[in-house]
Amino acid sequence: MAKETNPAPNPVDLHVGLRIRLRRKEMGVSQEKLAEAIGLTFQQVQKYERAANRVSASKLYEMARALKTSIAYFYEGLPEGDAEGLESVEARPGAQAFLLTAEGLELADTFPKIRRARVRRRILDLVRAMVEEEDEA
Repeated sequence: MAKETNPAPNPVDLHVGLRIRLRRKEMGVSQEKLAEAIGLTFQQVQKYERAANRVSASKLYEMARALKTSIAYFYEGLPEGDAEGLESVEARPGAQAFLLTAEGLELADTFPKIRRARVRRRILDLVRAMVEEEDEA
């Protein structure tokens, strides 16, 4: 049986990697500083954030300490229970990829700071209209 060379990352690994990146950015910590704090290279931190490599339990523990958070933080937002709940995570690979960009991360950080729900809704409507316009062009 042939082994697949580059299988898609597990959705849980993608989620954990994204949460590592979000917390690191939130704390203003560079990949280099985080890597130094946990005894790795910054390239390894990059691989964890992209889910190219899985994070071991001991490294996740060290990251939680270095980023002053709980281990549970990295799993927040994942569905509880059986594997069927992962379908919602797997169905949104574009959202995960977007959040791994500088713009996506900044938008995810900034958008919730808009307190008025009506303003957030109108921004969302504007973005949808722009996408529709792009699709028509």
